[in-house]
Amino acid sequence: MPFKNIVRELRGRNKANGRRGRSHIAPEGSSSSSPSADGCFDQSVWVDLPPELLLDIIHRIESGQTSWPGRRDVVACASVCKAWREMTKEVVKVPELSGLLTFPVSLKQPGPRDDPIQCFIKRERATGIYRLYLGLSPALTGDKSKLLLSAKRVRRATGVEFIVSLSGKDFSRSSSNYIGKLRSNFLGTKFTVYENQPSPVDSGRSFNKKLSQTMRVSPWVTSSTHSYSMASILYELNVLRTRGPRRMQCIMNTIPVSSIQEGGQIHTPTELSNLGSKKKRGLIDFWSGNLGGESVVKEPLVLKNKLPRWHEQLQCWCLNFKGRVTVASVKNFQLMAAAAEAGKDMSIPEEEQERVILQFGKIGKDTFTMDYRYPISAFQAFAICLSSFDTKPVR
Repeated sequence: MPFKNIVRELRGRNKANGRRGRSHIAPEGSSSSSPSADGCFDQSVWVDLPPELLLDIIHRIESGQTSWPGRRDVVACASVCKAWREMTKEVVKVPELSGLLTFPVSLKQPGPRDDPIQCFIKRERATGIYRLYLGLSPALTGDKSKLLLSAKRVRRATGVEFIVSLSGKDFSRSSSNYIGKLRSNFLGTKFTVYENQPSPVDSGRSFNKKLSQTMRVSPWVTSSTHSYSMASILYELNVLRTRGPRRMQCIMNTIPVSSIQEGGQIHTPTELSNLGSKKKRGLIDFWSGNLGGESVVKEPLVLKNKLPRWHEQLQCWCLNFKGRVTVASVKNFQLMAAAAEAGKDMSIPEEEQERVILQFGKIGKDTFTMDYRYPISAFQAFAICLSSFDTKPVR
């Protein structure tokens, strides 16, 4: 059978399973794959392929589709059966190495070390929804833009929350699409990023009723959604409301400063845990240490915005966005690693101090670009950019 027919049949199987529009590998034992569906796949002629031939097929498909919507063929391979899923996960590299986003877990994995992943955000003022797409700009990608994440702005009595979801319509915190949230204080000068997966603890602990009291008083864990604080975003309050650029810094609680030092590494999650529909199981896994997430580090990475320079001819503050930002806005920023924090020398190489880790800027009405790289993930970058939309008058 020709190679194109193999890909075409895989697409048909993925569509019949109702998952063509989602780049999702269903977790083993989940309700998304029924026994009847598994039985159908077990009888597939593709299940008993020799491992060498299967590896060659997946390698050819993965290397031939480097952008969306072509990457759907790779997702289709992972949807055939367990053997194909494991082989696909082995072939597909993490964004840090490949610079590609394929599965939902890629949104929580660090970006590439060299060239940043380029995305754009579209804001819907009427609904308070923000959508993150993969691509250079809406004008260049159009309908081929891949939706990565969505966020809905919700006003609370004590501040504002942004609920982040994999879906463009489902923003329920009990849904499997729920990723995390961004919460602001009353003044709009401090934001906290929460992930829907609790921080791991020592695996030697056993679950009991007394420990649940500890989780309720922990400053890092919220018992309502089993989420923990993974980053804090601070804006300097401008009491006099004088004109000038914003000043902000981000404390990445789960990323050690050693990750950007020479030879530094960072933990990369391999699975996307959806705790919304499995709260009871998630609580037990939390105390058994089986979630495989990241804990709060002792010396977290601190990011600060690059201060712009005043342009005498243009009479405005300027930053070099290398053509990615075309409209002047107070929301525009670039984040770099802070060389020193609280009197401590972080021993960050000069090259890393000048490297822009995240940049965000306006290119049109309700349209913004977002470019990020290692060591932050797409979810972390999106949450930081969301804070720029809700900041009160600051400097």
